[in-house]
Amino acid sequence: MSDHGIGSVGVAGLGAMGGPIARTSSTPAGRRSCSTATDPQWIELVGAGARAAGSTAELGGCDVVLVIVPSDEDVLEVSAAVLAAAERGSALVICSSVTPETCRRVEAEAGGTGVAVLDAALTGGVRGAENGEIVLLVGGEEAVLDRVRPAFAPWMKAVHHLGPLGSGQVGKTVNNLCHWGQITAIVEAMRLGRGLGVEPAKLRRALLDGVAASATLAQLESMRFTWYRKDLANAFRMAGGVGQDLPVAHTAREVMEGITVAGVAELFGGPLA
Repeated sequence: MSDHGIGSVGVAGLGAMGGPIARTSSTPAGRRSCSTATDPQWIELVGAGARAAGSTAELGGCDVVLVIVPSDEDVLEVSAAVLAAAERGSALVICSSVTPETCRRVEAEAGGTGVAVLDAALTGGVRGAENGEIVLLVGGEEAVLDRVRPAFAPWMKAVHHLGPLGSGQVGKTVNNLCHWGQITAIVEAMRLGRGLGVEPAKLRRALLDGVAASATLAQLESMRFTWYRKDLANAFRMAGGVGQDLPVAHTAREVMEGITVAGVAELFGGPLA
């Protein structure tokens, strides 16, 4: 990373979150180029000003690399390839939802390379990524976070530094427990209301004016319900490490098996106006 700031941002993983983040980072407002790992979406991104990397290792030439891939195993594989080619003074930022242990393994591998490692879990969902309104929950050295903040600016709403490396993942897991618990409670309550003769769409409008209001209640149809098994499995693993049971999470995992995107759309009769 040069003394003049961040010249390039690499994005590994161009899925539902990584794609919008890469596009936003490479717009004129972002004021920087964005290299992205090989992916079928790269043509679209190049049209927005991004440069497609020939391999994951090529991202090692960027000042900051954002890792936004699905699993812990993917994070370890991608990070190893990036670190092998990264320059001293650069930073690798783990934006995937993984365990703190995985973050610490990446940091250990980065030892001696001069590459800083942060975990910066993303909250706000696909809509937040598309609208540049992601909230980051960050773990790692605060001085490193201050140095790489410009890489986040085009697509973030807020940044919260929660503590040492892995703390961002703790924050994301707590967020996920609230998120999936709210979804199951809202769907159950709305189904009850419908069964008792009141339309869920009308109920929601009423609840959004009271203490039950939440972003989850307002945006339920825009949610994909894709990762609840992984999110809750991570929560159980992390809770087991400190000897804590998660009875509500166990219930949420069971109830989520019966909640679908189509079912929620049918429940409310279309998106919230």
